[in-house]
Amino acid sequence: MDEQKQKEISASLLKDMEATAARMRELIVAMPPYDLLGYIYAQHMIKAMSDQSVADNQSEADGPDDLINDNQFLLEYVHAVLASDAAPADVTFDEARCAELFELGRKLREQAIFFAMATSANTKDGVFGPDTADIELHAKSTWVMLRGNRYQVLEGEFYRYVLMPHDDALKEVYGVGSSDMAEGFQAMADATRSGHAEAITEMMKQLEAAQAFATAQDKPLEDVMEAWVAANSEQSKAAGRAMDDMFRGGIANVSRHTKLPSTLLADLAYRRGEETEFFAAGDFSGTPYRTLPARKKPLIQLGSDYYAVDPCFTRDAGYRALLYNLLQRKPDYKKIFEGRQKTMGEAAFADILAAQLPGATVFQEVYYKDPASKQWSENDTLILVDDVLFLVEAKAGAAATIASPALDFGRHAQSLQDLVLKAYKQCERFFNYLNSADEVPLYHLVDGKHKECGRVRRSDYRVMVPIGLTVESFSPFSTYCKELPQVVPLLGRHAFVSLSIDELFVLKRLLPTPGEFVHYMEVRQAVAGMRRAYLFDEFDHLGAYLKKNRFDQDIAEQLKGGKVNMLIWDGMSDIVDRSFEGEDWESRPFPTQDFPEEVLKLLGALDATRARGWLSADSHIRDLGDEGRSNLAKMLSDLRQTLNQHPARYFALVGDSEPLFVWLQQHDHQIDWTRVNDKASAVALAVKASSVIGVVAEVSADGTYHEAQSFAVHVPTERTEENAHIYADAARMAQPARGVKLSQPKHVVAPVKAKKPGRNVPCPCGSGIKYKKCHGRSDFPPKAKNSN
Repeated sequence: MDEQKQKEISASLLKDMEATAARMRELIVAMPPYDLLGYIYAQHMIKAMSDQSVADNQSEADGPDDLINDNQFLLEYVHAVLASDAAPADVTFDEARCAELFELGRKLREQAIFFAMATSANTKDGVFGPDTADIELHAKSTWVMLRGNRYQVLEGEFYRYVLMPHDDALKEVYGVGSSDMAEGFQAMADATRSGHAEAITEMMKQLEAAQAFATAQDKPLEDVMEAWVAANSEQSKAAGRAMDDMFRGGIANVSRHTKLPSTLLADLAYRRGEETEFFAAGDFSGTPYRTLPARKKPLIQLGSDYYAVDPCFTRDAGYRALLYNLLQRKPDYKKIFEGRQKTMGEAAFADILAAQLPGATVFQEVYYKDPASKQWSENDTLILVDDVLFLVEAKAGAAATIASPALDFGRHAQSLQDLVLKAYKQCERFFNYLNSADEVPLYHLVDGKHKECGRVRRSDYRVMVPIGLTVESFSPFSTYCKELPQVVPLLGRHAFVSLSIDELFVLKRLLPTPGEFVHYMEVRQAVAGMRRAYLFDEFDHLGAYLKKNRFDQDIAEQLKGGKVNMLIWDGMSDIVDRSFEGEDWESRPFPTQDFPEEVLKLLGALDATRARGWLSADSHIRDLGDEGRSNLAKMLSDLRQTLNQHPARYFALVGDSEPLFVWLQQHDHQIDWTRVNDKASAVALAVKASSVIGVVAEVSADGTYHEAQSFAVHVPTERTEENAHIYADAARMAQPARGVKLSQPKHVVAPVKAKKPGRNVPCPCGSGIKYKKCHGRSDFPPKAKNSN
């Protein structure tokens, strides 16, 4: 597009937006706020009542979602006008004007998106390189469209966690602690989520009671209503409140629906006419590209009560607004506040995901001497679990800025990318340190002195994930920042991942086991290293994983050939979103990937045993597609059922990746590790594999998996007198005349009678550790200890 033409179109769109916003302001200020809110919120009831018919007729599925978006956008403007204009003396409700408001809201949103397109189209380069124009468009459209990007039912859990460090300060300033605060914010979210349904239930209950009263009097209902009200004042008041919730915006009344102190509500609320910037003269006056008042103070005071007119910004802005006002009221708390925020952020990953990181060694505030600068450097949290390393850098900055991308996209992007780059650079420095020697020491700072607290060898870790952690999500920038020229996989292979604390609460529910979580993070990291491929937020990534497993491979296939400039996967989070809908969400099972029961038993035994290297075997099994999982289940089941006749059986599953060698041992029979290792090595030679994943499982014929562990498979590279029998066995396995397919073999192994290894000889499992310290330990498998 010609640059001059683009400027003309942009200027015209801007004037149109300003005119539309001014008309919306005119209409809103002229109507009584309670009636207007009641009318808009009633559309939610209409949507709920139409949901079932929509489910029956999928072709209409877009209607209710559009209605939600229309309502949400309009509520933002109602809040903005109420905050900007004093209450006029004369107001009149007019349904025709409400209809016009909805139409204007849709029009303004459309104008705003066209403006985003027009003003981004000619951006040639920027902080995101050649993709800056596309990312600028997404940033502007997100600024206009995206709201409430958390799950309402988890509000209390989020607030409880992030406010806990400030419990004493909250009690001092507001008279209630973090738990009560969290309960209040959850109640606020619940009122919006289910308030109408509860109001309808209450109305029906009181109507039935009144009807029963009339029946007992043997009179028509209308003849006894006055008497019923007089005799049942509390029930009558409950019915009045329900009517208010249904028809006058009462579900937004946080004074009624929460126990939050009025002092706090006042801090989070505008008084009528208090806001002076949103509609002030100048470019973008009243348009969505100015900072909506709800981004700064999410509530509004109407009369003596406080209302969450716009429920989504109450969630998006409430946390930051609360902390800001806490410090305004207690300025001497700032230094302590910053220290507590830092401690909370650094501990959050290992704390929230404790069930996903069992037995992990956790180092916090790790110091080391940087080989490049020769200066002491510090990292927040290092987590070591089996052969997986997580390095977490917590950043306490705001998850999203309140500065509009339309007014200064460069500054908007810079403030957010700084959040990523600072964490990235700290991770990069540590990974370079890990790579500087075979083994590197770690230090804690104790009484001003650096004292060694552990040592780490890079070669011990199959997976290393550098993570930047914020309190709140700042999607889509958290996914787009991989396009920054400075952000490349560390050491050439370990991509950087951005996460937020509120996302961790979802991940821990939908990925409840260590194996599921670690495998997800492996796939997530692979996608984080793919430029030109975008999923909007963490829940899109999670949804794609649950639906497609190795969706990184699908993306790689779609990008192959270099013909695609930008690949966007949209709507993948629907499977996650539905998990948190409905009153019974906690009692319903969360979505999971499909695994045959037999495979789940093997994975469960690996998890229960947790021998060294178990996550590698677990990950390899989870990598399998539907067919591979079915094949594995069939072989496990078929051979397991013969263990009463044959105390040990084995097979190999061969596909496009590393072969999987599985040895099934009858429970309570001694494992002949020499035979296990020889057979696994022979399989590797027979299928010409350079590496093989080995698993030994102790099983009963009835299907009980008692223990399972991975082991290192040695692949011979040269025939010797000592390994000649392995080569001979491999040759027999490879003979077509034997009719043995290694993907579904039927080898029968005779009962094993082997001597127990000496305590001081290397363990036969291949770990390289003495038997007495590995599988010969009385407390096997050993558990790692925490180091804080």
